[in-house]
Order: sequence, then structure tokens, then C-alpha cells
Amino acid sequence: MMTAWGDMTLGAWLWMGVWVVALLVMVWLLVRGADRAPRTDDPEAILRARYAHGDITQAEYEQARRVLRTEKETRP
Repeated sequence: MMTAWGDMTLGAWLWMGVWVVALLVMVWLLVRGADRAPRTDDPEAILRARYAHGDITQAEYEQARRVLRTEKETRP
């Protein structure tokens, strides 16, 4: 006998829902993992990354590095 949902039983719908949820979770984990870069609060690491990406010139990098090292030495 046909049900209101067609030939699929409640168990078939539940299994299909489980697979859809599992697929969505896997896609979410992949997308989330791809966008996440290791976060660091180290100013010199941030400075190196900016220089490596070409955001700043070598002169700007060296001047900022000198400033950071001077500040590090004067801090208690």
C-alpha cells in the first residue's frame, strides 16, 4: 500500500536524513579546516607573515623588526 510519502517508509527517511547530516558535517569540517590558519599572538611571526605575503617591503620589515626587538628588551 502506498503511504503519503510514496514507497519510502519512516526508517528509509531517517537513514536518508542521517546520510544528509553526515555529508553536511563533513563539508563543514573541510571548509572550516581549510580557512583556519594557525593563530599566533607573536608580533614577529605576524611581521614575518606580512613580509612573506608581500604586504610590506624589506625596509619596512627591518624597521618594524628593530622596533619590536627594542620594545621587547625594554619591557620588564
